[in-house]
Amino acid sequence: MAAPTATVDLSAALITAPVPIGHWLAILPVAHCITLGAVLLMLRAYPRLQAWLAIPGLATLALIDAALLAKVAADGPLTMVMGRWLPPFGIAFTVDLFGALMAFTAALAALAGGIYALADIGESGRRYGFFPLLMLLMAGVTGAFLTGDVFNLYVWFEVLLISSFGLIILGSEREQIDGALKYAVLNLIATTLFLVGVGILYAAFGTLNMADIAAKAAALRGTAPLMTLASLFLLAFGMKAAAFPVNFWLPAAYHTPRIVVSALFAGLLTKVGIYALIRVMVMLLPMERQELSLVIAIAAAATIVVGALGALAENDIRRLFGYVVVSGIGNMLAGVALGGLGGISGAVFYALHSMVLMTALYLAAGEIARRGGGFSLSALGGLYRQSGGFTALSLVLFLAACGLPPFSGFWPKVILVKASLDLGAWWLAASILLGGFLTTIAFGRLFLLAYWRPAAIELTPSGPRWRTGLPLAALTALVVGFGILPEQLLALSQSAATGLADPQAYLHSVFPEGRAP
Repeated sequence: MAAPTATVDLSAALITAPVPIGHWLAILPVAHCITLGAVLLMLRAYPRLQAWLAIPGLATLALIDAALLAKVAADGPLTMVMGRWLPPFGIAFTVDLFGALMAFTAALAALAGGIYALADIGESGRRYGFFPLLMLLMAGVTGAFLTGDVFNLYVWFEVLLISSFGLIILGSEREQIDGALKYAVLNLIATTLFLVGVGILYAAFGTLNMADIAAKAAALRGTAPLMTLASLFLLAFGMKAAAFPVNFWLPAAYHTPRIVVSALFAGLLTKVGIYALIRVMVMLLPMERQELSLVIAIAAAATIVVGALGALAENDIRRLFGYVVVSGIGNMLAGVALGGLGGISGAVFYALHSMVLMTALYLAAGEIARRGGGFSLSALGGLYRQSGGFTALSLVLFLAACGLPPFSGFWPKVILVKASLDLGAWWLAASILLGGFLTTIAFGRLFLLAYWRPAAIELTPSGPRWRTGLPLAALTALVVGFGILPEQLLALSQSAATGLADPQAYLHSVFPEGRAP
């Protein structure tokens, strides 16, 4: 690395004032996950103790993220710099409303998954490291949401990918190995593209700090290859999010691991890809996003429709839900393509809704298999007669996934359709509505076959278990609450979108003197 020029005063970049106590909240969630993951790993010989330490640990993570969200909502973005060196010399964790919302929602989904895992993951799975891997996965997910440095975004992607590789093969069944191979190959290609993009970005800007890049992008637009960078990041993050035409790996992989692992993957991992895409394309490269908006919109429409058609064709419930994940990614991409307050706030709202809903849907799939004896629609039936309460809960989740009122999936689709029509993109609005219609047919088919149709064989009644029923009921309550009382989440989503489109508060948090070096 070249030596600093004489005009750069490194002594001025060293922080001499004490770091405010509240700013430690920016790194506390990640530090908590890594520390607890290491402790759980050391307790691998005590699988029962592992489980009962992990659940309070996940609850504590949710509380920390809630405190972080409250502080950011009240005081604006906050920055914690590693090594006491000011950016761009030091590595910064910078938390705005968008990152804090995503981190808190991810923690709630992980807590629900951890409780469900008490019933779904046996002693063998715990000995192979389910709970340590879960905590390290959350370290990667949370770190990606909270970092203010592009290279560290890549690092946290690697952390969550390594953890997810361990989780997807937990059990070492042949189907799991096959799914892991498809999952690994596409994600490693995407990671390589991301790393290439990071290298070009550093060569062009001389920094990897997000605030510094956002401040310098306009001045470098005529000389730096920013369209190349935007295209690379779009492809890399699109692959990670399972957008068309690189979406085929997700339905082929997410049905193979234990159901709680599928739930966590569906709820969290693709949303990290969407988060990164929104962060880079909207905040760092807004002009390039505008130039690529038609390409992103076409990919979004194709992702929505292909996902919905795939759900219609599936017989395995887990693969059906995998295609629903893909279709939802298309709705979020539509928001990125539209831009503006309406498009970005709709994408943010939909991402938060999808994190909760998709986790709940896969947990419901586990209950369907437990009560009905499998995941195949051709063999299922009679679930309504067995449990009216579980049927009602499932119906709520199905309607929310279709985007029907009064549940959480309705509002972001309304926002996205309105934003599309306001810009004259009627065909994009039509694809969102068509995707919802086809998804409604797919879930109607699922409900009629698995719940309403009489069972082919006499089912043994299976009573509720709190370890599976509690997280499923809690997530369903959130889906209903977001739908009936959406005002607060709508306001937060709009504030997050405003902060992305006009990142002055973000920049001021990193460079309080109002300048970027």
